[in-house]
Amino acid sequence: MLEVLAVVAVVLAAAALVLAVVALRRTSRRADGSDLPQDLHGLRQEVAALRAEGADVLRHLAVVRYDAFNDVGGHLSWSLALLDDHGDGVLLSSIHGRSEARSYAKSVTGWSCEQQLSPEEDEAITLARG
Repeated sequence: MLEVLAVVAVVLAAAALVLAVVALRRTSRRADGSDLPQDLHGLRQEVAALRAEGADVLRHLAVVRYDAFNDVGGHLSWSLALLDDHGDGVLLSSIHGRSEARSYAKSVTGWSCEQQLSPEEDEAITLARG
């Protein structure tokens, strides 16, 4: 009786092993016959290309609001940094006084600017850099 059970167990184990091997072969091939690792390589290339494109997106941003003049309150003045992953982009500032507002745009390259920055503009770049 034990011998019969042992033989049945061995046969079932062998059948399970065969089914596992067949299932493994089916998962390593796609319906069109191409190998899965090549498809994964292609997907990795696509992701790398998307990351490279995404590096040029202006996604690092920060706004600093402040009072530019002592006689004007409400933090109506602001500086906005819009930068990509390389630190390239633009710095926009709007200075609000009692009777007028002025706007400025400065080019930023490599997280720095050739023009002199106010402390608030410098803070906006630092915050955008993270």
